[in-house]
Amino acid sequence: MHTTLHKPAPTRMIATGEATAILPTETTAPIKVIGTEAIRDTFDDVCLQQAVNSRLAPGVTDVVLNPDAHLGYGAPVGCVMVSPTHIYPGPVGVDIKCSMSLLQLDIPADVIEDRQTRRALISAICQRTPTGAGKGQRSAKKSRLVNRTLGKQLVVEGASESVCQQLGIPVEWADRCEDSFHLGHDETRDALESRLEVLLAQRHMSNFSDKMSQLGSYGGGNHFGECEVVHVGDDDRSRSVAETFGLRDGKVAFLSHCGSRGFGHNLASGQFKTLQNKFSKWDIPLPAGDRQLVYAPLGTSEADDYLDDMALGANFATANHLLINALVLEAFQEVLPGTTGSLVYFISHNIARKEIMDNRPTWVHRKGATRAFPAGHYALRETPFADTGHPILLPGNPRDGSAVMVADPGAEQACFSVNHGAGRTLGRRHASRVLDQTTIDDEFEQHDILSNCRFYPKDEAPAAYKDFEEVLRSVKTAGLASEVARLKARFVIKDASKADD
Repeated sequence: MHTTLHKPAPTRMIATGEATAILPTETTAPIKVIGTEAIRDTFDDVCLQQAVNSRLAPGVTDVVLNPDAHLGYGAPVGCVMVSPTHIYPGPVGVDIKCSMSLLQLDIPADVIEDRQTRRALISAICQRTPTGAGKGQRSAKKSRLVNRTLGKQLVVEGASESVCQQLGIPVEWADRCEDSFHLGHDETRDALESRLEVLLAQRHMSNFSDKMSQLGSYGGGNHFGECEVVHVGDDDRSRSVAETFGLRDGKVAFLSHCGSRGFGHNLASGQFKTLQNKFSKWDIPLPAGDRQLVYAPLGTSEADDYLDDMALGANFATANHLLINALVLEAFQEVLPGTTGSLVYFISHNIARKEIMDNRPTWVHRKGATRAFPAGHYALRETPFADTGHPILLPGNPRDGSAVMVADPGAEQACFSVNHGAGRTLGRRHASRVLDQTTIDDEFEQHDILSNCRFYPKDEAPAAYKDFEEVLRSVKTAGLASEVARLKARFVIKDASKADD
């Protein structure tokens, strides 16, 4: 997953404000950049070149570089790419609809102060939600078993009432999703059913039943579950918005990060291979010569197939998150009887969504970027968040915490998007070479943060990521979003396996 510089590094960014800049290209409107000077210094030449390549690709009208931007698959992780005419698999990536979700519990923080209680919670959660690449229901004795029939239903329907009931997911949680289900290219479920039958006859999908057994699991790499204590801001707006969101100051919450697991990876890999073969067969020029920037014009059979595959993967990811939250709540209830919980929100950061921009439908590709609709946005009508904007869930790191934010009107300048987290500053291999394990583990001990890992993975240590406070300052100063609450970690569910993100 490495882009090489096919030409000299792009023109340097030009500051337009304390936390905004533009990156010029030679032939198009410039790329919008969100980030303070300190954050802009974290963008290396390859990341900037990927942004330029993406902006110059056919049909692309806008590219936004967020403060967490770094090397990605064709397009940088931490970018937004907009096109009304073309669909791009690269700016969605191999983990279709990788997302965040937050479960608010009614437990006061002092209930989990005892380390033995936290250890019992870690054990109860790991008995239900396995971690690690390829791990599934057979790896967790108290997980939910998903057979082939239910698997076929959930990838077509997403979090439908029937699917939720069969999986033991509270039906009302579907109302707290950015998208509780996705339809096919023609906005029907029939298209997904037809496409699934075609896929199941193909060799790369012969392991469908095995992939369905990964439902309710985190995977490896940067995916995690994290027990938090909620600290709502002390201003009137934060308190009012937090009440709408369902956040409870001083209470325990649980933050999850994962996606479509091996099923989404199968779908995305199949699409990349198919499109790359067609580009080669038809001798179509690749944007900047990058095979990771293959595309399909909307209305073609290739675009229809990709949109259907993306929807199938996204429906799996939705059911996966909701099931994990149901299992986590069940684990808390086992250790702390009488616990209740409600879903705050579930929101994606690896997806292409059809949205209205400049009074026309367009496809907004968010690669490591989070939707940020403020109060009054048309898409929030008849939702609980019409008057506030929806929750934005931004993971930082266990040491510095994570944030719940809400969009401000200025989010429009970034195509109604913000970053999806802190963003890497050290590559995985580099982090594993230069970071010290003892220092990492001592830091967790000093902050009284427990983990299920014997040794917390070096490539996921806080030092491998950008300064979260500076990332948040970029977002706030640019006028994109405001902080509603900070989440402070008490324990982390993680895996040291090779990344599958």
